[in-house]
Amino acid sequence: MLQIGDLKLEVPFFQAPLSGYSDYAMRYLARENGCPFTFAGVMLAKSAAHPKVLKKPQFIPRQDEHPIGAQILGRDPVVMAKAAKDLEQVGYDVIDINYACPAPKVLRRRRGGYLLNEPELAIEIFDAVREAVSCPLTVKLRCGYTNSSEFRDNFFLIARQLAERGADALVVHPRSVKQVYRDKADWSILGELKQECPDTVIIGSGDVFDAEQSIQKMKEAKIDGLLVARGAVGNPWIFRQLKAGFTGQPIPEKPSPKEQAETMLKHLELVVEIYGQSKAVRYFRKFTAQYSRLHPQKKQIQQELMTAKTHKELIKAIQTSYCLNW
Repeated sequence: MLQIGDLKLEVPFFQAPLSGYSDYAMRYLARENGCPFTFAGVMLAKSAAHPKVLKKPQFIPRQDEHPIGAQILGRDPVVMAKAAKDLEQVGYDVIDINYACPAPKVLRRRRGGYLLNEPELAIEIFDAVREAVSCPLTVKLRCGYTNSSEFRDNFFLIARQLAERGADALVVHPRSVKQVYRDKADWSILGELKQECPDTVIIGSGDVFDAEQSIQKMKEAKIDGLLVARGAVGNPWIFRQLKAGFTGQPIPEKPSPKEQAETMLKHLELVVEIYGQSKAVRYFRKFTAQYSRLHPQKKQIQQELMTAKTHKELIKAIQTSYCLNW
């Protein structure tokens, strides 16, 4: 149902690269729930291009998680091209260039979404990376640096040129960089882009929290697929729901508290395997805050989980809050 270069996906959605979140543990749960393709976390190009970095296990794809993509962030065409080539060589199946990140520290260094201000450099970077890799190459964009007509024109200019130069897909979050996550994402922009670039795969991102609503937005915009980002944090079941919706099956209800607990414990076990017990509990708090939103007593449960200080305390809190009370 979705083809990105030579990558064929049975269903038209995949998990986004999320800095600090989309590690092996999160990717494993996404795949287990029906996600056909995942991205590792965003990588700074100058780090990914360093030989010592790519020897570390956390940066190398595992054999059980193909296809997997890598997203790179930077502004030097030479460094970006080297990073992309090196990532392809260590086993990543797709490379994505980030022209979307709205984080202040990224913008201060004129990376990510800042490059929408510099169309010529954005295209130069793309050309360098396109020449360096043979795998599918995609680009993540926002629909302008601000909502002004000038920046909107820059967005369409960059998008058209990327399409003409052989981008295998354009992944677009229809908010401006300066909007960050305020207001609603304007999916009509995705429809406009698809009309301008009918032969290019257009993937929609932004506010993909509800499977049924997101499928409807995709169909209305007449685009090719969905990228799930924040909607997958603490909710791997969104992929199960999307898969059902796209294959004509009834969309499953949200998981029971027991299933939520079992998934959280599995997630925690994977996090411990990656980071060790001492770091795992602190790292896992950002996930427990999101998992608890699905619980009928979310505020109480969130407080109970967030106060756990050790691995043993967190396991007990999950088991008690989600299982023994039900």
